[in-house]
Amino acid sequence: MAGRNGKKTVGSLVLSLGVCVVAAGVAYAFIPHDASKETPVKRVDYRIELLTARRAASYPVAAPTGLPKAWKPTSVRYQGESNEAWHLGFLDPDGEYVAVEQSTDKPVRFIDDASQGAEETSRTQTIDGKKWQRYRGDEYDALVLKSKGATTLVTGTADFDRLAEMAGALEMKRDTAAQDS
Repeated sequence: MAGRNGKKTVGSLVLSLGVCVVAAGVAYAFIPHDASKETPVKRVDYRIELLTARRAASYPVAAPTGLPKAWKPTSVRYQGESNEAWHLGFLDPDGEYVAVEQSTDKPVRFIDDASQGAEETSRTQTIDGKKWQRYRGDEYDALVLKSKGATTLVTGTADFDRLAEMAGALEMKRDTAAQDS
């Protein structure tokens, strides 16, 4: 009698386990689950910071105009006490990162920091009549425009075509009325 009950218990256990596996499979198939755990990046409104920077900076501050809505602004800051550093970050339509960086810091140090160590190449690119120097790096590539008073970078993980698209959309302005009053 004891042997027979032992076989029945093992058989019942295997059957129960099979039912549980089938139930788990059905639940997995029909219960929605997010394949991507990444939190979507929020769009930021950078207008107030842009106006503030254009009033405070000693150089014309760059911001894009006329970019398609697919370009998503994600970060903005102006640090007047830190070499008048302006930063405006975007995700391009392909989800690649593109940043506009400006500063009155020494160009060599600023370019190295903002481009994450990208190195100057022999290639330049003329965009809207301005000659931008190309930099290539392991993390970021960059287009660099050295001007009197400030250095401007368009940098990020995007390709040079997207960097050039951003550089071509840049409008560099100062709000001198606020400084004169």
